[in-house]
Amino acid sequence: MVFFQILLLGFLVFCALAVSFTKRIISAVVIFMSYSIVMSIIWLMLESPDLALTEAAVGAGITSVIFLLVIKRINTMEEARSNARGKK
Repeated sequence: MVFFQILLLGFLVFCALAVSFTKRIISAVVIFMSYSIVMSIIWLMLESPDLALTEAAVGAGITSVIFLLVIKRINTMEEARSNARGKK
């Protein structure tokens, strides 16, 4: 069990470093999702199911969906802006 805990902790540190060094925003969102899922597993191991559920729902679920929607919106706005420049 201790090995599994150390493995989870190592994965959290890896995710934190990977997010800071990644260049692509989509990759950062996916890494953030995996970080939140692992964090919810750690909360379950610490016998805090309420925090685990909150982390899974808000951290991995709602926040990731909002990030992806914002990225889509930004890409749509940039495409419209580049199309408007091309027509002039």
